[in-house]
Amino acid sequence: MKPLTAVRTALIALVALISLSSASHADRGYVSLTIYKAGWIIGGSGGGGTLEFHGQTYGLSVGGLDYGLVFGGSKTVLHGRVKNISHPSDVEGIYAAAGAGLAVGEGARAIVLTNQKGAVLELSGRQVGLIANLDLSGLAITLD
Repeated sequence: MKPLTAVRTALIALVALISLSSASHADRGYVSLTIYKAGWIIGGSGGGGTLEFHGQTYGLSVGGLDYGLVFGGSKTVLHGRVKNISHPSDVEGIYAAAGAGLAVGEGARAIVLTNQKGAVLELSGRQVGLIANLDLSGLAITLD
């Protein structure tokens, strides 16, 4: 093997090792949220839930504002995972979304959100109520 090729191979291996070790610092947990939403043009949401991370359960509070076409009220129960966190506090932050939906009675809901720390929520569940929305929303999650 030529010396230049050996150096190049060593550098590629080193970069791969560094990227694997930095990715190993990020972990995942599981989130359950119950969110109540109501509005007439401007809406609000609030609720709570839990984060399960490294065998511990942490309480979560949820609150937010919606602006756009929001009419009615609903209750949404979501479950899923949070990725790319190192500490429970990484789930805290502001999650922004643009959304459209219609719930008359009961329906399915799925959403993927990212906060400013890079935490990614992948959630799905059920929505119950009578609500129509085409809005921009911000959801703040904090640890209790």
